Order: sequence, then structure tokens, then C-alpha cells
Amino acid sequence: MSINPLARGHVLVVPIDEVDHWIDASPDLVGHLFDVAHRIGKAQQQAFNCARVGVIVAGYEVPHAHIHVIPTEHMGQLAFENAAESVDRDELEAAAAAIRSLLI
Repeated sequence: MSINPLARGHVLVVPIDEVDHWIDASPDLVGHLFDVAHRIGKAQQQAFNCARVGVIVAGYEVPHAHIHVIPTEHMGQLAFENAAESVDRDELEAAAAAIRSLLI
């Protein structure tokens, strides 16, 4: 779960292997990351009944490749300047539990 979410249920998919820039990752790792993001996105859409699930691969926030998977209602939610500065831990755990319950 993102600690600075753009929307409720915002998840980060982070590889175990440290890769600075996602284009430096092996094709197998990139495929695996997007498979995981795909599964999470399907669960998010069910859990939060959102219009779309957006994906961002930016790489500027930290020097470690990761995929943002974000339940959204509109395009404006996909802007990092709208990130929450903090979020209640119980809220994060509830969103995580909702997603986990729907993962296949």
C-alpha cells in the first residue's frame, strides 16, 4: 500500500531485486511485475467499484523501480501533486484487506 496514496487502495508493486530504472529490468521481471499489477488491479476494481484502474511507472520518487496501481474515478487522480501527505494506518489496512480478499 502506498503511504502517500493518490486514491483509496493505491498499491505499489515493487520487485525484490533492486532495479533503479524499470527499463533496466529483465523482460521476465517486467512481465512478472505487470502480471502482479494486473491481478491487483482486477481486485481493486471489484473492491472499490472504481471506473478505471490506472498504472503509473514514474521512477522519480525513489531510486527503485515500482508500479503504482491506482483505483480511479477520473484522470485527475493520476497526479502525484494530489498525493495524501499522510493516511490513517487502519484505513490502509482496511483497503489492503479488501484487495487481498479478492486476489485469485
